Amino acid sequence: MQRPSEKNTKNRKPSIPEVWKAILLTASIIIAAAAISLVVINVGNVGQRPLRVTGFEGPDATHTEPITPEPAPPEEPPEPTPPAARATTRIAALPPEPPPRPEGGTLVFVIDDAGHNLHELEPFLRFPGPLTIAVLPGLPHSVEAARRIREAGMEVFLHQPMEAVGGEDPGPGAIYLWMSDEEILEILERNLAEVSPVTGMNNHQGSRITADERIMETVLGFSREHGIHFLDSKTTAASVAPAVARRMGITIGERNVFIDNEQDRPSMARAIDGGLRIASQRGSAVMIGHIWSPELAPLLKELYRDLVDRGFTFATASQLISPP
Repeated sequence: MQRPSEKNTKNRKPSIPEVWKAILLTASIIIAAAAISLVVINVGNVGQRPLRVTGFEGPDATHTEPITPEPAPPEEPPEPTPPAARATTRIAALPPEPPPRPEGGTLVFVIDDAGHNLHELEPFLRFPGPLTIAVLPGLPHSVEAARRIREAGMEVFLHQPMEAVGGEDPGPGAIYLWMSDEEILEILERNLAEVSPVTGMNNHQGSRITADERIMETVLGFSREHGIHFLDSKTTAASVAPAVARRMGITIGERNVFIDNEQDRPSMARAIDGGLRIASQRGSAVMIGHIWSPELAPLLKELYRDLVDRGFTFATASQLISPP
C-alpha cells in the first residue's frame, strides 16, 4: 500500500474529535485563567471576612456573595457625673458627723398659788420627784399648806403678791408701787413669818413691781439678808430683776415656761416639751404651773419616769439657783 505523500498530510482536515479536543483545551485555559484571577483577588482581601456561599452547597459551589462587615458600635463616652452625685461623693468622703446631742438637763417645776384650799394641793404632794410649791400669804389655808408641803419633802417658797400693770387684785400681803421701802420690808417680814421656814420666794403677778428698780433693790436686799433665794416669775419682759441682781452681786432664778396658760392636757404637754428643749440646749429649765390646774399633777406624774429615762434630772428652785 502506498504511503501518503507529505503534501497530502499537510492538507488533511482535522477530524471532529480533534476539534472537540481543541475546544476543551481552550475552555481549560479560560477556566485556569479565571481561577488564577480569583486567587489574586483573594490574596488582596486577606484579613477580610470569608465569603458566604449562596445558592449551592458543597465543593462545586461557585457563586459567592461578599459579607459586608457590620460596623462595630462606637464606644460611648462615660456619662458625666451629675452635680448631685458629685456632691454626695464629696459628703461621703468627709468624716462622719458627730452624733446628735443627747437629751438631758435639769428640770425645775414650780407650782404656784397654794393656800386657797388643800384638796388641790394633795395630788402634787404625791409626785415622785422634787417640786417647789409657792404658798400665797394671808389665805385661809396658807399655814397648813406650807406645813404639808414640808412634811411631804417638797420645797416651800413664799409666793409674794405684787402689783400688776393691768390692775388685777394680787391678794392679801401685796406690794404696791406707792409703798415706801419701810412699808415693803414690813410686809415681807410678816408674810415670811406666816409660811416659814422657806428657802425662797417668787413674785405673784408683779408686772408693775418687777419693772421698778427701787422696789426690786429693796426686795432683793431683803432676800439676801434673810438667806433666801429669789425667783423672777417673769410676768413681764420689762423685768429689771436680773439686772438689779447682777448689780448687787446676787444670783437669782428666772422662769422659762408657763405650763398652764391653757389648762387642757395637750397644751400643757406641748409647753413642757418646750421646756425640755430649753433644758437640753441650756442645761436647765424652770417651768411654772398652778395648783388649780386639775390635769397638771397627773400629767407630771405620768411623764416623770420617762423623763428620767431620757436623761433629765429633777431639782428644786433653790438647788438650781445655788447648787449644793
